[in-house]
Amino acid sequence: MKQVRLRKGKEESLKRFHPWVFSGAIASIDEGIQEGEVVRVVTNSGDFIAVGHYQEGSIAVRVLTFSDVQIDDDFWHSRLASALQMRQTIGIADNPNNNTYRLVHGEGDNLPGLIIDVYGKTAVMQAHSIGMHLCRKAVAHALKDVMESRISHIYYKSETTLPFMTADDMIATPHFDTDEVLKNGFLLGGSDDNIALENGLKFRVDWLKGQKTGFFVDQRENRSLLEKFSKGKRVLNMFCYTGGFSFYAMRGGAELVHSVDSSAKAIELTKQNVELNFPNDPRHEAFCEDAFKFLEGIQCSTFNVQRSTSYDLIILDPPAFAKHRGALHNALKGYTRLNQKAFEKIEKGGILFTFSCSQVVTKDHFRNAVFTAAALAKRKVRILHQLHQPADHPINIYHPEGEYLKGLVLYVE
Repeated sequence: MKQVRLRKGKEESLKRFHPWVFSGAIASIDEGIQEGEVVRVVTNSGDFIAVGHYQEGSIAVRVLTFSDVQIDDDFWHSRLASALQMRQTIGIADNPNNNTYRLVHGEGDNLPGLIIDVYGKTAVMQAHSIGMHLCRKAVAHALKDVMESRISHIYYKSETTLPFMTADDMIATPHFDTDEVLKNGFLLGGSDDNIALENGLKFRVDWLKGQKTGFFVDQRENRSLLEKFSKGKRVLNMFCYTGGFSFYAMRGGAELVHSVDSSAKAIELTKQNVELNFPNDPRHEAFCEDAFKFLEGIQCSTFNVQRSTSYDLIILDPPAFAKHRGALHNALKGYTRLNQKAFEKIEKGGILFTFSCSQVVTKDHFRNAVFTAAALAKRKVRILHQLHQPADHPINIYHPEGEYLKGLVLYVE
């Protein structure tokens, strides 16, 4: 196993079990190390400190273990078994009312660069590092062994998540399978049964072309909370994607639900999901519109709906406004503008569920943006709940960067 040697004193964060080695901390690397290779990390004096995947870029090594062991079938089996055991302990796995959950959450499960979501009998696996891409077959083999009869299919979906290397770069690299470079597809089985169950509600998962692994599993608990607020409410679900919040609101007894997304594909999935649970229910309408235009009420195809409809429960769950720190300032301006429009539109005594999934936006950043929006809209606002990612998206206590989802439930006077 080749080695990465650190600069003097740069091992301190690793001694505190932080799972990243930044490129600036490296003094030298052994000749011939290739992207995705498993390497030993040693101090400047040569003492072992970690084993991980090497990759060019700011994060040069993602640590798999702080023990000097081989990354083999036993390693993958042990890590995946640990992940499953935790989901069983918290009552997420093996729940007859819910067959949808995240089994592996990257650093939160000590498997940086790997995401695995379970949808019924299908596990969708996603690599966010070249190293995990190279290990995909070994991981899939261990996954089937650990999950036993819980899954019958493993779908690999990483075409849009692997950084730094282009397909041409990979093909030119000897240790890549040239006939399988960045191709999404089944590593095990193969099924077009894409209907899963979440808290007793059915939904279709588009793991072929949908965002992330096909559904936003991380909002499960927040959708359940929304259901409790929905009785008799006129609900507006902005950035609805596949409509998760919408059909929870309908089960909660909402008077009407309007779902809005700029993607025609998302609107189609929303309609399908509502129909699965509430066929021919006249309370729901879906609109393919830009969110800001809809909230601002400017001329668009839904203008008549906007002018005649008031809402007393609004959900704002936009995509990440900031992918990196350089975009933080503009992202905060975007969150402020979006929430201000919602505050201006919501009825007196209304409830606003508002979220940010941008990792670089802290809880304080987000709260300040929302507070600014409330002040600009001249509304009195009280915090009812502070929301976050669910337990099957755990945060490694040594890796606070893993806390990405934050939300507020607000009472608007």
